[in-house]
Amino acid sequence: MADSAACAALVDQVIAIGADLVRRKLTLASAGNISFRDPENPTRFFITAAAIWFDTLTENDMSHIDLAGTVISGSAQPSSEWRVHAMAYQTRPDVDAVIHAHPQYSVLIDALGHPVRLMTLDDVSYVKSVGTTPFAPNASVSLASGVASQLQHHDCVIMSHHGCVAVADTLTMAYRRILILEEAAENTYRAMTLGDTTTAFPAEQVLSVHS
Repeated sequence: MADSAACAALVDQVIAIGADLVRRKLTLASAGNISFRDPENPTRFFITAAAIWFDTLTENDMSHIDLAGTVISGSAQPSSEWRVHAMAYQTRPDVDAVIHAHPQYSVLIDALGHPVRLMTLDDVSYVKSVGTTPFAPNASVSLASGVASQLQHHDCVIMSHHGCVAVADTLTMAYRRILILEEAAENTYRAMTLGDTTTAFPAEQVLSVHS
């Protein structure tokens, strides 16, 4: 299904990331979706198909679609969340990969009404900041537009009572952001169980990390 050697290599990355997401319990069964921008046409992208299981992904479980959702090749049923990805690519020309997963600590901390606190150098280096959106029905335009709005300011967005989206210029970096976001959320949870509600990376050092 991949139209070039470059696309085929990226599909292989999607397959590997999908299996690792399930292995790390960052998503279950078919929850979530992964995409990458077509390296030969920035108005098109490849996305995992609807109802696939991430630990058994194959090349045939990808859809090649345009930003309006029209299927060009591959699976005839792209993920129902294709709008989230399309609007991410429209909002962020610098983004070439989008991963939507369901990491439980991230979703839990947000559902409890607390921000995910960035405490480590990795947190502020890779996640940098965390956006959030109120709950919206899955596959809805309101969900996609809410995520796109937050992506104007953040690379990681938690969708309330749902999951999270991470974007980057590569699949590897988008996945790294998912992993580190969830680690930050787990550390936030641990701090909260100890009664700590304020500890975070020193604010005065954040600019030096990003300079």
